[in-house]
Amino acid sequence: MFIGHFAVGLASKRVAPRASLGVLLAAPNLLDLLWPIFLLLGWEQVRIDPGNTAFTPLDFVSYPISHSLLTAFGWGALFALIYWAVTRYSRGAIVIGLSVVSHWVLDFIVHRPDLPLYPGGPRVGLGLWNSVPATIAVEVAMYVAGAWLYLSMTRARDRVGTYALWSFLAFGLVAYVANILGPPPPNVHAIAFVTLALWLVPLWGWWIDRHRDVTPVAQIP
Repeated sequence: MFIGHFAVGLASKRVAPRASLGVLLAAPNLLDLLWPIFLLLGWEQVRIDPGNTAFTPLDFVSYPISHSLLTAFGWGALFALIYWAVTRYSRGAIVIGLSVVSHWVLDFIVHRPDLPLYPGGPRVGLGLWNSVPATIAVEVAMYVAGAWLYLSMTRARDRVGTYALWSFLAFGLVAYVANILGPPPPNVHAIAFVTLALWLVPLWGWWIDRHRDVTPVAQIP
């Protein structure tokens, strides 16, 4: 799952309008933000294996710290607690915590059985990645819905608010297509360093939100 996680962040603005889009995008992508760091540290492992599934050439050998269900709850609780301590925005903290866990749920749908329930525990996954058309249909539909929800409740304060948002949405689609059509990565370090670029996504979201306002009709106490 890739743009599906973006979709969760965009849609979350609907239920936590006071939260920055930057934080709302960071939450559902948090596990993937941590994963390349753990790869580079040697704590987790991935293998390049074309044909592992129809959609991705990656074999996720071991990622119990970033991508087990138990640790997803732990990361979600930690992120939510930090956010609440800084902002005292309870609704936002709850949404952020749940969004972190949503990453594992969405990955459970697309991955083959390689997601651990807890470190060292059984691995699960429904395997939607075995069908490229089905994967694309689900993710694109989620992305369009998430973008529509964000657009329907915010309006640009200036030109930056318009261009920053639409460039982000276009970037997500272009990166998604490139991921589908591109060749397998040359090595694991390349995977880690490219994935580290995801840290730019929360910054981009923060920039977008700084130039957009929540519409009065969309205000939620």
